[in-house]
Amino acid sequence: MRIALDAMGTDRAPQPEVVGAIAALRELEQDVEVILVGDEATVRAELDKHGPAPDRLEIHHAPGRVTAADAPASVIRKKPDASLVVGLKLQEAGEADAFVSAGSTGAVMATSLFTLRPLPGVDRPAVGTLLPTVGAPSLLIDSGANVDCKPHHLLQFAHLGSTYVRDTLGRESPSVALLNIGEEPGKGSELVAETYGLLTAEAGINFVGNIEGRDIVGGGYDVVVCDGFVGNVLLKFYESVATLLTTRLRRGLDQSVAGDELEFVFRMLDYSETGGAPLLGVGGVSIICHGESSPTAIKNALAVAARAVRTDMVKHSARDVQGVEVR
Repeated sequence: MRIALDAMGTDRAPQPEVVGAIAALRELEQDVEVILVGDEATVRAELDKHGPAPDRLEIHHAPGRVTAADAPASVIRKKPDASLVVGLKLQEAGEADAFVSAGSTGAVMATSLFTLRPLPGVDRPAVGTLLPTVGAPSLLIDSGANVDCKPHHLLQFAHLGSTYVRDTLGRESPSVALLNIGEEPGKGSELVAETYGLLTAEAGINFVGNIEGRDIVGGGYDVVVCDGFVGNVLLKFYESVATLLTTRLRRGLDQSVAGDELEFVFRMLDYSETGGAPLLGVGGVSIICHGESSPTAIKNALAVAARAVRTDMVKHSARDVQGVEVR
C-alpha cells in the first residue's frame, strides 16, 4: 500500500508532514509505504534532521506549491508541478493508493474531482468530518463541499457516510440522522422535508429520523446528513467552541487535580485526534487535513487513509450508492 502525502500542505511544511510520516510508519502495518511529495531538497533537509529515513519512506519531487492566493479550480492547469497536483496524479496513475494533504481545501477538492472523478451514481462528492461527542464521534456529511443541494444529493451523502463509517470505524448498520430544526417529519425546508421521505423509504439506510443541532453532542448518531452550507457553519462553530472550552479549562482548572479526565476532554476536542476529513464519492482515497495540522494530525490522517484502502471503502461506496434515484 502506497500513500502519497503532500509534504508542502501545512502552514509549517514540511516539518509536520515529515515527522508525522515517520511516526505513522512506526505504527502502521509493514505493508504501508509513504511517498512525500514536494520539493526534494526542502523535504530531504527536513528529513535529515530526524536521523536515517525509514525504509518505507520515499520522496517524489514536485517543485511547486499551492498557496491560499491560488484559485482552486485553476490549480491543476496553472500549477501542474505543485505537490498537491502531483500527489493526486500519482493516485490517478496507479502509483499510489491514497492521497493526504493539509493544503488548500478547495484545491484538494477541485483537483480530486478532476483526477479521481466522481464514482458512478454520485453527482456531488461530499466531505465527511468526524465531530466529537460525549460518546463515539459522529460523521458530519457534507461539511462544506456542496452549498446548494437537492434531496437525492443528501440521499447519496447518507449512503457514502454509512459506507465510510462501517468500513473505517467498524460500526455495523450505522445510524443515519437528518439535521433539521425539529424532530417532526414535516419540519424544516422543502429540501429537508423531501429528503426525510427519501431516507425513510431507502433500503440499506438505517435512518433514525430528524435531529436538532443540540442533539449531536449527546452522541448516538453515526452519520449526520445535511447540505454543505449548514454543515460548514456547524463545523466552524464546533471548532470555535472547542477552542473556547479548552482555553477556559486550561485557565480555570488545576491540571494536577483534574488529572486524566481533563486530558480526556482536551483529546476529545483536538482535531488532530481524528486526522483528516475524507472526500467521499470520488474514485480514490483523498483525505483533507487542517492547514495547521500537527505531526500527530498527519500521522492519524495517514492511518485514516490506510484503513480506507485496506477495507476497499471506495469499491463499497460505488456499490452502495448505485441505484439511488435522481428526483
